[in-house]
Amino acid sequence: MTAASLLLQPFADYGFMRRALAATLALSLGSAPIGTLLVLRRMSLVGDAMGHAVLPGAALGFIVAGFSLAAMSVGGFIAALSVALAAGFVARVTSQREDASFAAFYLIALALGVMLISTHGSSVDLMHMLFGSILAVDDAALLLMTSVASVTLLTLAAIYRPLIVECLDPGFLRNVGGRGHLVHGVFLVLAVANLVAGFQALGTLMAVGLMMLPATAARFWAGEVWSLALVAGGVSALSGFAGLLLSFHAQWPSGPAIVLVAGAIYLLSLTAGPRDGLIWRLLRRSHLNA
Repeated sequence: MTAASLLLQPFADYGFMRRALAATLALSLGSAPIGTLLVLRRMSLVGDAMGHAVLPGAALGFIVAGFSLAAMSVGGFIAALSVALAAGFVARVTSQREDASFAAFYLIALALGVMLISTHGSSVDLMHMLFGSILAVDDAALLLMTSVASVTLLTLAAIYRPLIVECLDPGFLRNVGGRGHLVHGVFLVLAVANLVAGFQALGTLMAVGLMMLPATAARFWAGEVWSLALVAGGVSALSGFAGLLLSFHAQWPSGPAIVLVAGAIYLLSLTAGPRDGLIWRLLRRSHLNA
C-alpha cells in the first residue's frame, strides 16, 4: 500500500470520513482565531471553563428532546453564556478574580450536567456528551459548524480593531469612547458559539482542545495576531486530518486522537519552535555565554 493510499483512501472510500474531515476544517476556521485571542487575553482557562459549562444545557436539551441538534445546541449555548455572565458579574461585585469565579461556576455546571445525564440516560449517553462522535456527524451538524465558522470570521473582521485594542489596552479604548464591554460581550458570544459547535463533534471535554492547543502552539511560530491565527488554523486543520487518519488505521477513538495530535504538535512547538522554543533558548544562551 502506497503512502498516498494510506493518506487519501479513507476519505475517498467512506462518506463519514469526508464529513468528519469537513467538520474539523470548519471547526478550525472558527476556533483558531477565537483560541488565539483567548490566549492573548490570558483567558485560556476561561475557554476551558466555558467548554465544560456547555454540558448542563446540552443535558437538559437531551432530556427534553433526545439527541436533537437544535435542543442540545440552544441549551448548551444558554448554559455556557450564563456561566460566563455569572462569573463576570461575581468578579465585578466582589473581590474575587474572574478566573476563580469561572472555575467555581464551571465545576458546578459540569457536575450538574453529569448528574442530569446519569439520572436520565445511560453510560453511553454520558460518553457521547463528554467525548462526542465526530465520525457520526450528519449534514445538519456540519451545516451548524460551517455557519458558526462563517459568522465568527465575518464578525471578527467587523470588530477586529476595537477587539485588539480592548485586548491590549482596555483603558485606552474606554478613554476614546470605545464600547469595550460590548466588544467583550460579542467576543464571549462567539467563543461560546464555537464551543457549542465543537461539542457536536468532540464532546464537552474535547471541544476546547481543538480551540486552545493550536493557539498555544502558534505562539512559538508567529508573532503578529493575524499570523498567530493563521498558524493556529493550520495546526488545527492538520490535527484534524492526522487524528482522523490515526483513528481510522489504529482503531482509536477519533476525538481523543485529534486532540492528542494537537497536543503532540504543541510539545514539538514548545521544544523546537523558533520563537522562544526550548532548543532556541538554549542555543541563544550558549551563544551569549561563549
